[in-house]
Amino acid sequence: MTSKTSADLPATAPAVAGTSAFVLVYHRSPFDEKIDADGTRHWVDQKSPNGIIPTLRNLFRSQRSGTWVAWRRQDEEGPSDDELVQMDPPNDFMLRRLPLTTKQISSFYHVTSKESFWPILHSFPSHFSVDNSDWCIFEEVNASFARAACLEAAPGATIWIHDYNLWLAPAYIRKERPDVRIAFFHHTPFPSTDVFSILPWRDEILDSLLCCDLVGFHIPRYANNFARSAVSLRAVKGVDPVPVAEKFRRNGSALAEPFVVPYLMHEGRRVRIVASPVGTSPDQIRRIASSPEICAMSKQISEQHSDRKLILSASRVDYTKGNEEMLLAYERLLEADKTWHGKVELFLGCVAAAGGMRIYDDIQRAVEEIVGRINGRFARIDWTPVRLSTRRIPYEELVAWFGEADVCWITPLRDGLNLVAKEYVAARRGRDGVLVLSEFTGASVELQGAVLANPYSHGSMDRAIAEALVMPKPEQCERMVTMNQAVEEFTVEHWAEQQLGELSVL
Repeated sequence: MTSKTSADLPATAPAVAGTSAFVLVYHRSPFDEKIDADGTRHWVDQKSPNGIIPTLRNLFRSQRSGTWVAWRRQDEEGPSDDELVQMDPPNDFMLRRLPLTTKQISSFYHVTSKESFWPILHSFPSHFSVDNSDWCIFEEVNASFARAACLEAAPGATIWIHDYNLWLAPAYIRKERPDVRIAFFHHTPFPSTDVFSILPWRDEILDSLLCCDLVGFHIPRYANNFARSAVSLRAVKGVDPVPVAEKFRRNGSALAEPFVVPYLMHEGRRVRIVASPVGTSPDQIRRIASSPEICAMSKQISEQHSDRKLILSASRVDYTKGNEEMLLAYERLLEADKTWHGKVELFLGCVAAAGGMRIYDDIQRAVEEIVGRINGRFARIDWTPVRLSTRRIPYEELVAWFGEADVCWITPLRDGLNLVAKEYVAARRGRDGVLVLSEFTGASVELQGAVLANPYSHGSMDRAIAEALVMPKPEQCERMVTMNQAVEEFTVEHWAEQQLGELSVL
């Protein structure tokens, strides 16, 4: 992989338009940068590659060349050039990294995005804080991302922006490059209008998103929430909703919607709204599962949990993830039914959050305390009820756990989608297994064979895990077939094609 700064570019390089027909804008780089002791730089895969990064990276690997715009940390204050890196095959794309200072990253990402936006997006207004937010820095950083995207985009290019911390980028891009097509995708929930309205910058955010040609969401509920906010707060003209696809209809589920708004009219332009969930790469998951190394790892896990039901849960430390509620439900199970003593184990992969935010430190401590109490109350010399791992589990190892877990227990209080649930299903094709899923995850709308639970209700959580542990194998297989059909249909390729394909007809 070769790199150069923008100062190294030829003097004849165009000042406005670039050469990339496709520009992807996401704040993080597609690979982690590793600097050896001698100063040699390597690009390495992330320690935990499940999630948005590999999903976006696969777009270039499978079908598109172009440019990825991300940040890089600049240790010293003062002006600095963007860095251009040509990624080696099979990742045939240019990486443009714009310099951000430690102060900018802290303010833009850790404060404004995580302390102000994150709790509102996930409908936790009690955690909302605006005291430390610096809106000018947020505007400044978004303008920098927009500038970099404009420099890379060829005339008439598609610029695809990802996630809420780049909310303002579309407006800056539209002003400078009216020739390009702009798409935006939310990887988080979008809240109801009354919750979204808490944000003091709601007008600027909506006005920027309305500069897009297309705004995408995982499920119809989030799309409708955005449309209602635009109509209510910015006097945008809405259109009549249309029935949602049958595959999104799950009557009685908390996030189900029978209709969805297809587009909005704003300043003479049509803003398309598309609801389609991010998918996985099922074939890749199964290739990993069948490799000799992972087969050996799976065998080891199986031997360690022979004659016991293995429950797997994987998330990170966050107040939205419901780890405490799940552990308390597990504790109630062991209290209520002693026949499970020595017959069930819970493996919880709960990745610790980055330091510096007290709320996450408190949650981490609470999770560890509950695990310690459960093991202290119920453990025997030959049985530990809960195994807690706070390290980042390599993706290949996680696939091995998927293959051996009798139950996958994913019950966040709120989650935009949850790819772990879909990856578990993909790894279990043709087999049994039970997915216990919060009805407040986007994935609950499409995975209609999952056992749904309301994580706010003790009774619902208790019934769901009890049902999962005794479910007959024929029923498990039948439900898994249903869920695998959804996973096979909503792949990452399908998601990209549906989102970007809509631009071609606008």
